[in-house]
Amino acid sequence: MKLTFLGADHEVTGSCYYLEAAGKKILIDCGMEQGPDLYENKPLPVAAGDIDMVLLTHAHIDHSGNLPLLYRHGFHGQIFSTYGTANLCSIMLLDSAHIQEFEAEWKNRKNQRAGRELVEPLYSIEDAQGAIKCFVNLNYEEERYIADGIKVRFFDAGHLLGSASIEVTITEGDTTRSIIFSGDIGNTNQPLIRDPVYPKKADYVVMESTYGDRAHPRPPRSDYAQALAEVIQRTFDRGGNVVIPSFAVGRTQEMLYFIREIKEKHMVSGHEGFKVYVDSPLANEATQVFQKRMYEDFDEEATALLQRGINPIGFDGLKTAVTADDSRAINFIEEPKVIISASGMCDAGRIKHHLKHNLWRPECTILFVGYQAAGTPGRALLEGADHLRLFGEDIDVEAEICQLPGVSGHADNEGLMRWISSMEEKPQKVFVTHGEDYVTEIFRDRLKNELGLDAYAPYSGAEFDLASGQITVDAQPVLLSKEKQKGLAEAKAAGGAFVRRKGSDRGAAVRVTSQTRKAAQVYTKLVAAGSRLMSVIRDSEGGANKDLSEFTQEILRLCEKWKR
Repeated sequence: MKLTFLGADHEVTGSCYYLEAAGKKILIDCGMEQGPDLYENKPLPVAAGDIDMVLLTHAHIDHSGNLPLLYRHGFHGQIFSTYGTANLCSIMLLDSAHIQEFEAEWKNRKNQRAGRELVEPLYSIEDAQGAIKCFVNLNYEEERYIADGIKVRFFDAGHLLGSASIEVTITEGDTTRSIIFSGDIGNTNQPLIRDPVYPKKADYVVMESTYGDRAHPRPPRSDYAQALAEVIQRTFDRGGNVVIPSFAVGRTQEMLYFIREIKEKHMVSGHEGFKVYVDSPLANEATQVFQKRMYEDFDEEATALLQRGINPIGFDGLKTAVTADDSRAINFIEEPKVIISASGMCDAGRIKHHLKHNLWRPECTILFVGYQAAGTPGRALLEGADHLRLFGEDIDVEAEICQLPGVSGHADNEGLMRWISSMEEKPQKVFVTHGEDYVTEIFRDRLKNELGLDAYAPYSGAEFDLASGQITVDAQPVLLSKEKQKGLAEAKAAGGAFVRRKGSDRGAAVRVTSQTRKAAQVYTKLVAAGSRLMSVIRDSEGGANKDLSEFTQEILRLCEKWKR
């Protein structure tokens, strides 16, 4: 019974765990890293063809995106998931493969002209199709023996359509152990999907910590629609567009739910019949999946609408853009409108074109409705960037930049604490993963200090023996080389593709010595201090002009002192 941590350790994305139990080799999630990367992830300890099965918590690419790569390298086992997750993966993995192929083709045209070596896509559409055929669907709360001595149960995580936490019970001889993999734990009171189901009992828990250091504002759900209506009203009154960078799967459908309510209740005046453009082929396909799973996976409020004959995510004035020509045409429509486009962090996709056309216009609004990872264009805009570089051009930020409060698919720190506190007996150990570097440590310490739990934030490569309850490998962090960080950043800036050079390996890594680790820990504290400063800045909104001016000058003096 051995668990190895491979991805999303002291990082937010790339979820992947390797479990050896009862003679089987199992992966829990097989996600792609997205956004900035700090640490080197350990490779699979066995060949992909030796993996017997995968347990998948949900469809988001940072949990599922490397399944086609696994298939490409020889995996042909079973992928267990809920029906909703399988339905979403059937479109999301194909979309990801299309991006890989498109970006590799685009980059190779440039490389050929410059005499540089060619690259190949990380995986192909055929690889994605092969992975999709491996899915085996389970119902929520269904107990299934997936092998002799291994029983699984998927229960609703409340994060995304089909999302689940997974309970795995393992028996080897006279020894039985249980472990829960939280997946992404959902926020409560979200539209469309049900609240998360809380765990009751397990020997061990692997849990996420995305928002382990902060709390969401807690307006009633009806206030979300009101806050969105106010943004639309003032923007349309100025003659501008509301541009919403949104994750194609989950968040886009929630926005459609709110806008349907706004239209039904006439919450925007003087602009009756306003148009809403969803400019994302993936979002449009995902909306169809949501509609397919309405009666099985929607919450009580959405189900009540269905029983009245109302589509919770459909309304008059909803337009979809499928082709590139459809997308370009939106920016030549002069009337004020809402544009919902991916990606949600503005680091890829059609949203970049809409930012180019609207970011410099003071009458427009860029409205963020989801998590913005450090280092992404979305995070930069929220933190006050005065320009954004798009397609080789610096675009001034003149539009209103705002964020819809409380809209998050992730539980905040209090929600995470409620989730783990719901257990009838304390688990023997809690592994804190899936959070920014310093956040995993903040949340780990909170579990220790407030709940008295034995909590541990592993780095990639850590190994744990479930039978003995011992950490057998206490892995140390390995920083990515600057060259590899630059290469990944360039690939993502080009449009989100993860390409590999033909014949290349993973690249050199920089091993962390005690000296560099100490430096990294000090830097982590500096980043945490910076986050706290940003929190203070946000809380200062509406303060006296004199105080704000003095605060600004102090920050500028500090920046001038320490700039390099």
